[in-house]
Amino acid sequence: MELVENLELEGINKILKKENITVLGIETSCDETAVSLVSLNDGKGKILSNKIISQIDEHSPFGGVVPEIASRSHIEYLDALVDEALLEANKDLKEIDGIAVTSGPGLVGGLIVGLTYAKGLSISTGLPLISINHLEGHALTPLLTNKVSFPYILLLISGGHSQLLIIEDLGKYSQLGTTLDDAVGEAFDKGAKFMGLNYPGGPELEKLAKKGDEHSYDLPKPLFGQDNCNFSFSGLKTALIRLSRTLEPVDNVTMQNMAASYQKAIIDCLIDRTKKAIEITKKSRPDLLIKDLVASGGVAANKKIVNGLNNLAQENDMNFTSPPIELCTDNAAMIAWSGCLRINRGLLNTLDVSAKARWPLKEVKAK
Repeated sequence: MELVENLELEGINKILKKENITVLGIETSCDETAVSLVSLNDGKGKILSNKIISQIDEHSPFGGVVPEIASRSHIEYLDALVDEALLEANKDLKEIDGIAVTSGPGLVGGLIVGLTYAKGLSISTGLPLISINHLEGHALTPLLTNKVSFPYILLLISGGHSQLLIIEDLGKYSQLGTTLDDAVGEAFDKGAKFMGLNYPGGPELEKLAKKGDEHSYDLPKPLFGQDNCNFSFSGLKTALIRLSRTLEPVDNVTMQNMAASYQKAIIDCLIDRTKKAIEITKKSRPDLLIKDLVASGGVAANKKIVNGLNNLAQENDMNFTSPPIELCTDNAAMIAWSGCLRINRGLLNTLDVSAKARWPLKEVKAK
């Protein structure tokens, strides 16, 4: 990623001298088209508008996200959504200080749509462009919505990612562990799809699990108790399939118990791996004096997971926080907010920035 090196440009200097920075954020990395305006004033963030168009109806017949459909939908919705976001925030482009856009990781087609639009807007308005890593957006959201400050331990859990990280500062991220196969959101969705639940499967499985007995079936917990912070969920999904075959025919009560037991196994793995991350961090980085445990990403909307992590934090004399549900799932407020933090430090991008299907958070820098 090429950062603008000459920060003495007149326009950039004007932005850096401003007390209040407002950024337009664009998010098109998967199946939500999202636009937001966020301001940064005296270190505090404020969401001025946050518009999202979900594509669930378009993808539901296929049981998952179809990249080509997602890209076409972004093209159809994005321009009008920008206008709506500006209107809701009572702003026009002349009052904006920068354009932040997700450039990875994600579906390349969708990323290109958002990035191309943002570049065009940057050229036509003269506003600086800020390239944002989608995962960084999730990682920094707690600074916008909760009383959290650097450093903190982050459990980043979504449909495509399962990571444990130390968030020391903007652009200073250390990975403690990651998934060796399926992401946790993928495990939820695949399990739900196998059980015949509607798309998106994760929330549907959570609803079904509420009616079941989580102690009905003893499913495996991959990597549980091991001396690392990695995750593995593919074996658990296979165990669910094998279990169902031994229970045929499966009635409603059995389905509920299967969902509850499956969810419990996943959550137990998340809690165990996070517990290990806290232990390792306290031993290896006592200088950080970390007091906050944070969960972010779409799967952090699961209430059972939130309750388990809150209990874990209390056991370790830490505070637990998670963004509001609407900011756990993909959104543009987190992109605009990350743009505010970056533009505040003079971290801007040239127009040759490209879309990246893969872009590990640990590779994101602030220099």
